[in-house]
Amino acid sequence: QVLLAESGGGVVQAGDSLRLSCAASGRVFTKYAMAWFRQTPGKQREFVAIISWSGGVTSYTDSVKGRFTISRDYAKNTVDLQMNSLKPEDTGVYYCAADSVHALPSGSSEEFDYWGQGTQVTVSS
Repeated sequence: QVLLAESGGGVVQAGDSLRLSCAASGRVFTKYAMAWFRQTPGKQREFVAIISWSGGVTSYTDSVKGRFTISRDYAKNTVDLQMNSLKPEDTGVYYCAADSVHALPSGSSEEFDYWGQGTQVTVSS
């Protein structure tokens, strides 16, 4: 069992930055690929960024490439998402997720076993 807790969301203006953090507890953190997803009302949960078991491989959805950076700290059992140059279309509830099976998941939400409760990010224009 892995428990995930997100923090760092808020209301910002377009062009600002935010750093989200996901704290993991429970089973061995190093055995999980981690990801951030986001969801807006009426839409399906969307993959944003993934980091592999090893932390050496990352992947991003096209709309955030060059602006967002995912990272993990094994000592602290955290996964962060640094979001720069935020746009109104980045608005949504951001979820942290853990995958216990795939070293580098494809980005499908079905691959992830554990989810946090989410943190709201609102970007105003």
